[in-house]
Amino acid sequence: MLSPARIESCLRLRDRLVAPLPMLRGLEHLRQDLIEKQRKASSFSETNVRGLAFTLTMFEHARDHIHLYRALVGSRGGAIALTTIRQTLCEIVRAELAEIRGKDAHGTRELAVQYIVGAYMAVLTWWLDGGAKLPPERINAMFQRLATDGITSLGG
Repeated sequence: MLSPARIESCLRLRDRLVAPLPMLRGLEHLRQDLIEKQRKASSFSETNVRGLAFTLTMFEHARDHIHLYRALVGSRGGAIALTTIRQTLCEIVRAELAEIRGKDAHGTRELAVQYIVGAYMAVLTWWLDGGAKLPPERINAMFQRLATDGITSLGG
């Protein structure tokens, strides 16, 4: 027979393990939205390079949910959320770069994926930590310009 203390300990562990599940379901909806946005981006434009179509959607989503970010920052749930978002963005960028850059003869595709996603995550968290004062469209345009220069400099 389990003691009341042991039962309480098991219940706390269960709550810690189950708590992130609703958040992960919400992140799956975000993932689907980002993938759909990426599919719709079929050509280059001045402000949205193919392969980076997710950025504005993600900035808008983050701004609309800044209260959740503030609640989660520094917590285990926040770390899980950021890791999940990072993995999703890597998947999206990797697929798009494969499509637009073709064969990876120089082995630079994964470098470009990590560069884009790492830079994006740094800008996103910096922007959110500062209260998301710049409009999503403005921070997106600045990020797009910097990231596009980096991708272009790698060449084909």
